[in-house]
Amino acid sequence: MKLRYTDRAARQIDAALHYIAERSPRGAALIQERILAMEILLQNHPYAGRATSRPDARRIALTPYPYLVDYLLGGEEIIIMRFRHSSRRPM
Repeated sequence: MKLRYTDRAARQIDAALHYIAERSPRGAALIQERILAMEILLQNHPYAGRATSRPDARRIALTPYPYLVDYLLGGEEIIIMRFRHSSRRPM
């Protein structure tokens, strides 16, 4: 399956990685590796995340890191919609 990020999700990931890299470059690298692993997982198992109240939307945690990724399944495409810290309120 093809995977793409919305501009919003890409900005959220960039902001989080920049924030973390200022404090721990190694920590940012580990989270970036986990994001890549999540991409591979979703491409092979698009239903790996749990269902949400929105039709066709799912959420997956970047365990062991406290980040959540919301994505949509649409035909042959996975669209990453949002990336946020799990302690932040959803918008």
